[in-house]
Amino acid sequence: MTLKNKISFLISLVFSILFAIAAFIIFYLFSNFRKVEFESRLKEKAFSSIKLLVEVAQVDRQLLKIIDQNSINKLYDEKTLIFDSSYQLIYSSLDDAKIKWNVDDLKYLKVNKTFFKKENKYEVYGVFYDTNYKDYYALISASDDYGKRKLEYLFYTLLTTYIVFTGLCWFITFYSVKRLLLPLDNFHSKIKSINENNLDTRVEVKQSNNEIDLLGSEFNQMLQRIDLSYQKQKEFTAQASHELRTPVARVTSQLENRILDKQIDQKQQGFLKTILNDVNQITELISSLLLLSKLNDKSSQFNNTYRIDELIYASIDRLHKSHPEFRIKFNIEFSEELDTVLEVKGSKSLLEIAIINLLKNACVYSNNNQANILINQINSRLTVAISNDGKTLNAVEQQNLFQPFMRGANAKGKAGLGLGLRIVQRILNQHGASIIYHTPDEQTNIFIITFSH
Repeated sequence: MTLKNKISFLISLVFSILFAIAAFIIFYLFSNFRKVEFESRLKEKAFSSIKLLVEVAQVDRQLLKIIDQNSINKLYDEKTLIFDSSYQLIYSSLDDAKIKWNVDDLKYLKVNKTFFKKENKYEVYGVFYDTNYKDYYALISASDDYGKRKLEYLFYTLLTTYIVFTGLCWFITFYSVKRLLLPLDNFHSKIKSINENNLDTRVEVKQSNNEIDLLGSEFNQMLQRIDLSYQKQKEFTAQASHELRTPVARVTSQLENRILDKQIDQKQQGFLKTILNDVNQITELISSLLLLSKLNDKSSQFNNTYRIDELIYASIDRLHKSHPEFRIKFNIEFSEELDTVLEVKGSKSLLEIAIINLLKNACVYSNNNQANILINQINSRLTVAISNDGKTLNAVEQQNLFQPFMRGANAKGKAGLGLGLRIVQRILNQHGASIIYHTPDEQTNIFIITFSH
């Protein structure tokens, strides 16, 4: 889970929990209020019934029953029972309604004066009323349907409100956090695109004190220091390589002249040829390091357009001059749009160097000094596949294939420096192309170049 999703989730979860707690508290308080309010109504009704029956001489049981039945404050399914001090029932408001009671309830009332309890859907209130002459007990039962309907309405209102506003909260929170952290996404995508070829790239920073802009500013300063260090390293490599070329060229020239001297016997000539091969490898290494130090991601300067098939033909001709033993098979899968797709922008000399290095690598590490080239179009993109039949690389070697001075187990006994594929990758990156290594079986190596137009 990403950071912004975690933040959005936690904020939404906290709000949902707080809203649920608030809704529960509201419902709980209203439920208690309904209970207390209904208890108060039952209490008022019980005392008024006892007073009318006991203290008003004109009111008898029949009249009190008529009053109860026609009272404006009559409760739903109301039932009133009044007992004398001998626990004898002296008044019942309705004959068809029942209140579950026993003598223990009345004894409890004498001690505690009142009680309130619930029996199924009815609520019962009991009260003890004493006079100078006699004690009385009243039990009144009723169902608070009106209050329960209001409580039920409140429940569904709170539930609906909770669902709607929680959903809105989650949507608004995720949207707001996404918008607020959008600079961080841009920052992340910018960082991913930065490599050794475009260290001069900088992250856009606004003049504000938020953490993202401060991080971007510090990152730009770090990039500047890295770029400066990298440029100094490249300058040193270029200068050292350039300075080494002159004395190495003189040594090479002197060795070649010495080998041609007829006064040197065959044994000494063999020894000098061995030294010359070593010097030639040093020359190749210096040239490769010099080329690597000069490669920069300046693809915007490559405005010339070339056909990739023509570049390959030219590369094959150049390679045959130095290695006539190499055999190269070249095929093109034609399509309607291929003529347009074959055109690439870039540097002719650099692209030829990349193609020559790949072809030379394919021939050297093949079983028969042969490389195969296939040009085709995949998803409107130009691809060039260079393959050979030979020993493949293992997983570890494949991971480090394009690293400098990397040579696999199949390079044993073969000349090379381990810089060719690194140069190829740098050149292709400079031209907005990519290269991958693929092994369909244990005896087939394929390099696939993809040009994005």
